[in-house]
Amino acid sequence: MTKRRNVLGAGLIGLALALASPAAAASPREILTQASFLTSDKAAALSLINQGLAASEAILAHDPQDKEAQMQRGVAIGDRGHLLRSPSDAKAARRIFEAFLAANPRDPEAHLAMATWHLDTVDAGFFATTLLGGKKDVGLVELDKSVALGGGRPFFTGFAALMRIRLNPNDVATARTLAEQAAVAPAPTPLDRIAKRAAQMVLIPLRSGDGRTAALLARKYLPFGRL
Repeated sequence: MTKRRNVLGAGLIGLALALASPAAAASPREILTQASFLTSDKAAALSLINQGLAASEAILAHDPQDKEAQMQRGVAIGDRGHLLRSPSDAKAARRIFEAFLAANPRDPEAHLAMATWHLDTVDAGFFATTLLGGKKDVGLVELDKSVALGGGRPFFTGFAALMRIRLNPNDVATARTLAEQAAVAPAPTPLDRIAKRAAQMVLIPLRSGDGRTAALLARKYLPFGRL
């Protein structure tokens, strides 16, 4: 277990260095990835989120149809809402994701964004679920669609495994199937690599049937689990 943790830590350090490289200006996605997965301080994470939001909006000012900037703007607003417990940000992010999904119904990331919005809202508790209208069933349907459309990438299967076991620690079989797929699949992007490593770590308790430990680990490896 210690060796596996060291390997994961080394991989995240390498990814952090890559994202922080001055060779090229960081994209909104790179900035927000650093905020979500590589930052252990809330103030620093918020600063990065605001940078990612500003970068997205600057791109959209030149090209309002830029799909990547549209998505990352929604992610940034949703992330800010998550950290600040802001209902207005949460609702704004949902509207962005719904509009993006309506325009891009076969985009797996659009489905994953909607799944994450609903399941994170449910995870936040009864008050947030009632106030914001988060629905577990909608989240799970969108999660399954993201996996079906995601071409086997760990970004989709890995995060689906984490969200499913977090939601229901008794659903070991489903989470394990997804994590097993993510653990051996090619990982072409930084987010794929993060999800793949997380799936490999969560598989340790999943393979022994320990859903409770797997759920605790999933919380650590999902966005802002280091805070």
